[in-house]
Amino acid sequence: MRALRFGVLFAVLVLVAGGVVWFVLSTRKPSQPACVATTADGASSYRLTPAQAQNAGTIAGVGLRLGMPSHAVTVALATALQESKLYNLTGGDRDSAGLFQQRPSQGWGTLEDVTDPVYAAGAFYNRLRQQKNWAQLTVTEAAQQVQRSGAPDAYAQWEPEARVVAGALTGETSATFTCQHLTVAPATANIVDVANDELGTAVLSGRHDAARGWALSSWLVANAVRFGLDKVTFDGRTWTAADGNWSQPGTADGMLSLHQVPAAS
Repeated sequence: MRALRFGVLFAVLVLVAGGVVWFVLSTRKPSQPACVATTADGASSYRLTPAQAQNAGTIAGVGLRLGMPSHAVTVALATALQESKLYNLTGGDRDSAGLFQQRPSQGWGTLEDVTDPVYAAGAFYNRLRQQKNWAQLTVTEAAQQVQRSGAPDAYAQWEPEARVVAGALTGETSATFTCQHLTVAPATANIVDVANDELGTAVLSGRHDAARGWALSSWLVANAVRFGLDKVTFDGRTWTAADGNWSQPGTADGMLSLHQVPAAS
């Protein structure tokens, strides 16, 4: 009888434990979409939401079009991280708005202008280039000369992240920008129009030198959701939306290709 009771108790415990496991598994939240920029040695990484990644891609892309070096992109990204956390805000302090919280009353353009990420990034770089010896200034000094912030030292905290993201998006480092757990559907934006607007060219596929190829590839991954991209390949390495990582190096051929999810027929 005692053995029978023990057996019944054991069965009940197994059922209860199984129910707990099933409950935990069934209530576990799915992985959230995220983009990650990593240092070349893999020692440090920084996470962005897909929306932040798209805006970071725009800032880097406009910098590429204007011929701005990685340091300038770092300054721009650190500024946007401080001012808006890399979100295109419709408002802010007084009449500030957009990625850089630029103020129409201070000559940055109209509200529509400063909330257009492409315009805002271009305006920031143009103002940066007007500063004396800007390329020799620290990130914080350069950002403050452009922004004239009431908290001039605040930009410094974002420099490590901005430098890593800039390195990935300018092609300074290879295969160090990726997006994971994305839900990729057919494109919501025309890739040719956006590329011309941000990069100044729609020539993406084909042969590129390493720096430009990785800059374009990272820009494409950062924009994967709006372009409906499920695959990007450059120089023998492939990123897929399903895997969320760059594959191991294959044949280094300098060729870039991409694949878009087809529109519903």
